[in-house]
Amino acid sequence: MNILDKIITHKAKEVAERKSLIPIKLLEQSTYFATEPVSLKKYLQREDQVGIIAEFKRKSPSKGMIHEGISVEKTSINYMQAGASALSVLTDTEFFGGKNEDLSTTRKYNFCPILRKDFIIDEYQIIEAKSIGTDAILLIAACLSPERLQELTQFAKSLGLEVLMEVHNGEELKSHLNEHLDVVGVNNRNLKTFEVSIDTSIQLADAIPDQFVKISESGISSPETVLQLMGYGFQGFLIGEYFMAHGRPGAACAEFIKKIKRAKSL
Repeated sequence: MNILDKIITHKAKEVAERKSLIPIKLLEQSTYFATEPVSLKKYLQREDQVGIIAEFKRKSPSKGMIHEGISVEKTSINYMQAGASALSVLTDTEFFGGKNEDLSTTRKYNFCPILRKDFIIDEYQIIEAKSIGTDAILLIAACLSPERLQELTQFAKSLGLEVLMEVHNGEELKSHLNEHLDVVGVNNRNLKTFEVSIDTSIQLADAIPDQFVKISESGISSPETVLQLMGYGFQGFLIGEYFMAHGRPGAACAEFIKKIKRAKSL
């Protein structure tokens, strides 16, 4: 069993437990249910931004603890002040050290779009996402059948949430692509081997239809890589570990964005 299989097996048990503890009617009473979500797609297309999706992530299965005890409030505010187009917040506890409260706190202090980064396999998690202040959810093609992914996409859209579909190869892209998606992300990390290659994004760039905003995820650690990917039509770049490994993630993000803008103006 690879790490993704382990995560999904645990997630199914976790969702069943949460359903029994927190009923949907209670989730729907959240203030955020009456709030209009912010469009991730539109923010990534803004010409005054460079498409950085700055991620708050304490740990990962591949790297272990990245930045323990860090403040989500301070980090998210600093990310937005640095010029991030959007924020991504890990809410998985078991494998990534996150929690729903991290996203709610981020929502409280920031107005840019927030992506809930988790392993969504059930409609309950989408209702939960809406209740904690999410604007867009992640659906991972490797975790879902094409039919199930489309069902969850349409359910999310019925709640006003946007959907980022993540793929790891051409087969997943071809089988799971549907017209209800907003953003298509290419994860440069092989979830079975954890090897990372930017070539994955480059190879799939032309296969993603222009109606979707395309983003590149994982393994991005230099402004030069972002500029290279922009040349292939990518408008968003999800960066977590590179920023979070710094003592001051917000400052690292600010310097990163500054270098991209400087290079684009040359």
